[in-house]
This record gives sequence, structure tokens and C-alpha cells, in this order.
Amino acid sequence: MADQYAYSGDDKRPTEIPAIRWEEPPEGPVLVLLDQTRLPAEEVELVCTDAPALVEAIRSLAVRGAPLLGVAGAYGVALAAVRGFDVNEAADALASARPTAVNLALGVRRAQAAHEAALAKGGDVRQAAAAALAAARQLHREDAEASARMAEHGLALLDELLPGGGHRILTHCNTGSLVSGGEGTAFAVALAAHRAGRLRRLWVDETRPLLQGARLTAYEAARSGMAYTLLTDNAAGSLFAAGEVDAVLIGADRITADGSVANKIGSYPLAVLARYHHVPFIVVAPVTTVDPDTPDGASIEVEQRAGHEVTEVVAPQVPVAGAEAGGGIPIAPLGTQAYNPAFDVTPPELVTAIVTEEGAVSPVTAEALAEVCARSRRVAAG
Repeated sequence: MADQYAYSGDDKRPTEIPAIRWEEPPEGPVLVLLDQTRLPAEEVELVCTDAPALVEAIRSLAVRGAPLLGVAGAYGVALAAVRGFDVNEAADALASARPTAVNLALGVRRAQAAHEAALAKGGDVRQAAAAALAAARQLHREDAEASARMAEHGLALLDELLPGGGHRILTHCNTGSLVSGGEGTAFAVALAAHRAGRLRRLWVDETRPLLQGARLTAYEAARSGMAYTLLTDNAAGSLFAAGEVDAVLIGADRITADGSVANKIGSYPLAVLARYHHVPFIVVAPVTTVDPDTPDGASIEVEQRAGHEVTEVVAPQVPVAGAEAGGGIPIAPLGTQAYNPAFDVTPPELVTAIVTEEGAVSPVTAEALAEVCARSRRVAAG
């Protein structure tokens, strides 16, 4: 049975709560998550003591975002190992919790491989668990370092494409510190522009149906002191037509071998708008998000989420007449069917550049992506 509970430390509210952290209280190791479903109304931490609890947190989007899912998956394997659960069973459950996000399975398999290697070398279960935990911590550090390098490369690309500063950037979904061991992917680039005095405005798509832009990106932008404005997703076209967007920056959940990009639903229409209006459309993601085993966009398994996310408005914090806390207020007739893919796929010809920790790929081609991945492997090998 999953042991999962929450607490809000209102008496000692920190200025910055990490999106994920490993703790070892007297009662045993736990994985502590900032529950992103409760933001921005309250900062509440979710404590997972086993893999099933983490699987539920992943599926409910309490923890989300491609890079952070990889880190969470690795820690989940370590948690199962340290607490004496079946590691392979935990790894399989974690890896399949969200099928589109390639980083999740990658992080899981990395910690699982470290665990198996320790056992193969004659280590006992405690040594194998320690190896899995070390692999998770290493991945966490690598993600933070990758975030900083992506911000640097992304800002350099913006300055090259848009000399003079005063960047007006449109972003979609949430790509900041809530999805990363560092300061994020696309949001980290915008944050670097802000710190350099070159960000004029961050346009934040609300990102329906779960409002990750309104709830999370606006939350991070406000905490960072950035000039930002929230808009409904269907207002983006008007913004482009008015000439108010200089660049689009998004993250990615999976990038295929040919450069197709799976990202939060609503990303593809922005790419089409950007192309029509001659605005750079830039994807920012670590090399780990590139999946060379998936040849093209048509081969991506796109997660279909529950229809009630579209047919109801969720009110998790404030009791509303006719709705239970944590439930939803119906906004469509009872029995209405909903189309609710979590992601859409943008073809490489609509992508101006893919920014990774190893530099920017532009134009986006299979050959250029393969070279970046090979370069990353050479760096990792030392």
C-alpha cells in the first residue's frame, strides 16, 4: 500500500522549496516532492515512502516536467531498493507511469542498471541500494548543470537572432525550476534574459486544460521579478498578429531522431503561427530528451488523459457550491465526450532551433541531432 501524505509547513515557510529532494528521517528514507497540483495557492510537500506513491504522484502531475521526471524515476528506484521492495517491479511501474516522457524511463533504467551492476559485482543489497541512490543523485546534479548550460546557449542564440535585446518571449506550459534539478529549460533561458536586462516581456500561455502556465509559470515569473503577462491559449494568434512576439520558447517531453518535438498540447499551433509570422520557434531541452530509438513524430506514443480534465473545472483549494474539494465543477453536459491528448507533435521543419546543454542545433536535422548526442556521450565518457 502506498504511504503518501502531505504537510504544509506554514509555520516555517521557506523562500524556495525544492521541487524534489531525498530525505532520511529516523523512520526511513523518503522522497519529498513539492506538490505542483496545489500551486500557486499553497506550497505543500508530498512525502512518498514507496514507488506506488511516486507513480501516483507522477500520474496526478504532482511531479511533472521531462527532466524532473527522469530524476524522480531514478530516486523512485533507489527508494524501492533502500526500503527492500522489488526493484524491478518498481522500475517497470515507474517507467510506464507517463509513456510520452522519455526522460522518465531513462532515469529509471539508469538507477536500475546501477543497482544491477552492484549486485553483479558481488555487492549485497545495501551496497546495491547505495549504488542506485548514487546514480539518482548524479543524475540530479547533471540536470542542474545542464540547465545552466542551456540557459547560456539559449540566451546567446536569442541575442544572435534578435540583436539589441528587449526580447518579448512567448512560452507554453511550464519549464522552470519546477521541472528541473536546476532553473529549467525554456524558462531558464527567459530568466537569463531577464537577469541580463534583455527581457522586455514574458508572454505566458495559460496552457489548458490543466493551466500549468497560469498556475506554475506565472508563479515562477512572479517570484523571479520578471515582467510577464498571462493570456488564454487562443489569444496567441492575436498577439502574433499585433507584432508583439519576438520568439517562442518551449520545452519538450520527447524529441525523435528526425527532430520532431512532442510537447504539451498547444505547442504545435504556436509553431504554425510562428512560421507564418516569421518568428523564431525555439525548443530548449537536455540531450536526454532526444530519443534516437523513436524515428519520427508518428512513432511517438501520445498520452491520452481523462476527459473530465476538459469537461470540468477543478477547484482543489476552495470549496465551491456544487463541487467537492479536489473535485470539479461541470462545464459541459453530462456524458459529453472529450478529446484530451496530453501532447502534440511539432515537425522539425517548423522548429528554428533545438537548444541543448551541448549547444544549439539549427537547422534541425537528424544528422545534427545525432552529432549532438554523440558529443554528449563523449563528454560523459570523459
